Amino acid sequence: MDHPEVKQHSLLQSIIYHLLPGILIGVFYFLVRQPIENLGYPSVMGLIMAIIFILIPFELGFLLYQAKKTNGTYSLKGIISYTNPIPWWQLIFWVGLVFLLTGVIFTFLKPLELFFQSKLFFWIPQLNSGLDGEYSKQVLIFTYSIFFLFVAFLGPLVEELYFRGYLLPRMKGKIGPLLHSFLFAAYHVFTPWMIITRTIGLLPLIYAVKHKNIYVGIIVHILLNTIDVVAGIIFIFSMT
Repeated sequence: MDHPEVKQHSLLQSIIYHLLPGILIGVFYFLVRQPIENLGYPSVMGLIMAIIFILIPFELGFLLYQAKKTNGTYSLKGIISYTNPIPWWQLIFWVGLVFLLTGVIFTFLKPLELFFQSKLFFWIPQLNSGLDGEYSKQVLIFTYSIFFLFVAFLGPLVEELYFRGYLLPRMKGKIGPLLHSFLFAAYHVFTPWMIITRTIGLLPLIYAVKHKNIYVGIIVHILLNTIDVVAGIIFIFSMT
């Protein structure tokens, strides 16, 4: 059951809770990026390590801490909102619709993203997915195996619980969802050129979570991140 009476965060609290984990993830990623590449792996492995050692422990740990402080147990009941059940056909409909809308928006805004990347953030090294022919099949199989587990599944699951399930319902005012979308975009400090794309592109997901169910957001987020896994699998199978 939802708990609409949750205590609202101040603006400063919302900003800190949104951006702090992103800053920590970014610092970790940029510190390990070069050593990871020196070991013969693409830099995306650094992001995977950041999810394992920073994102999941920080965000899930924060939720469990709040649960223990509020409930006296580690149950997330009353901590995570938007958990009322919906009919399975509504879940499928909203997942399909939001996934489609998000994909269209991201595709439409791709030129703007590339413009910002080349003109404003050219000094930030790009995230190397390894799909450039420079890495062995064995390296890519290992990379995309743990990519699937942590980037496409566990990472999005924890992020949706933390951002949409905990932070979003605690933001004040009608502008809360838009501010939340912007802060979530800014949280990805390692790809700042995508801040406008993510801010606009994730609004359908935020709407669906607020008005339907958090499980819509979880499934859509996982599906979006799985696109990179599919690209990796196709590339690996195409290698001679």
